[in-house]
Amino acid sequence: MLDLLPRATAPDLPTLLASLELVAPLLDEMPSVVFFVKDCEARYVMVNRTLSQRCGYEENQSLLGRTAEEVFPARFGPLYTAQDRSVLRDGIRLADRLELHLYPARHPGWCLTHKLPLRDAQGRIIGMAGVSCDLLAPQSSHPAYQRLAAVDDYIREHFAQPISLAELTAVAGLSVAQLERHCKRLFQLTPRQMILRARLGAASSLLASDLPITEIALRCGYTDHSAFSRQFKAHTGFSPSQYRDTLPHR
Repeated sequence: MLDLLPRATAPDLPTLLASLELVAPLLDEMPSVVFFVKDCEARYVMVNRTLSQRCGYEENQSLLGRTAEEVFPARFGPLYTAQDRSVLRDGIRLADRLELHLYPARHPGWCLTHKLPLRDAQGRIIGMAGVSCDLLAPQSSHPAYQRLAAVDDYIREHFAQPISLAELTAVAGLSVAQLERHCKRLFQLTPRQMILRARLGAASSLLASDLPITEIALRCGYTDHSAFSRQFKAHTGFSPSQYRDTLPHR
């Protein structure tokens, strides 16, 4: 979806937004995809219904002119806005970023986030666009489903230990290229992202307990506590202790 935006040359952001109005109704009909466009101040100038509803608003217009910091809870908003400002400042595309989000009622869910800077014909940044796609259950009718389900089961059983691609290809009976291709098609993830999801998913569950964070890191395959904290924050926006604070009282 975002790959189409850079191909359109626009003298300014309003002109680009006008060209997107034709597809706006279609964007509103994607319940598992968040879509937005922001200006150079990281303020929403276009959003779809999924984003509005997840922020607790009935109308898309309620978000316009506001930053993520102003519409998301205090623990989320500043982190999202900081990520936006980094894309706007550095002009570097963010692609296939595996992220754990808290949805309404504090239910955690995984998504892949993509953000890119928007430029005019002279290459100047005039805003940014982004999508976050929920990771959906794989299609069991796919011919490779059973092989990939075995890989997923293996990862869920052994994520506390180092897992190599060679192990996964042996489980699946596939080459590395075939494994990568089928994982991307069925799970929307690379094998390494599947391992990461299993580890961080387990960590997010264990953080609801009273276990020390160092113990949680070890149980989730991290021998280095600081490495665990860095990776957890990179994909959730929170340090492990901050994430624990967002959970209901234990």
